[in-house]
Amino acid sequence: MGRIIAVCGMPASGKGVFAAVLAAREIPVLSMGDMIRAEVKERGLEESPGIFGKTASELRAIHGEGVLASRLIPRVDAVSVTNPIVLIEGMRGIAELDIFRSYWQENLLVVAIRTAKENRYNRVRSRGRTEDGNREDFEIRDKREVGWGLDSLINDADVVFDNDASPETLQENVTAWLESL
Repeated sequence: MGRIIAVCGMPASGKGVFAAVLAAREIPVLSMGDMIRAEVKERGLEESPGIFGKTASELRAIHGEGVLASRLIPRVDAVSVTNPIVLIEGMRGIAELDIFRSYWQENLLVVAIRTAKENRYNRVRSRGRTEDGNREDFEIRDKREVGWGLDSLINDADVVFDNDASPETLQENVTAWLESL
């Protein structure tokens, strides 16, 4: 089994930029956020800022806090058979980390992207995703994700990238780090 990297960070911190750097090196990327977007689509729900968080919270309430991690493990395992590194983008909760750590043990590396709140909000305003919404939606989303333990994941990560500069700076830092792996 190869290395499994799980990247976490608050909304608009730069997880997508991190994932793009790895994907450009042909490292498979499996997104936990895409799992929620697929669930919203499967349920036939109209996309709106609150619906993604509501759907994620409902899944966790019905199936347990680690539901997304449990569902993702077989997909990661299938991809890791032919790839020495696999990225899980968007780990958000302590329960997810616990499941991943108990399953992959020392093969799991947790990476956090840390970005100042105002910088994240400015990015949200400029990217135009349906899940982002306005300032109130942003604050609600932050509070929900902190409630899942995201702040602890960021603080306890194996590797942390500060991302208050340009996306190009993050790309350069991630590229240099990857080359040292």
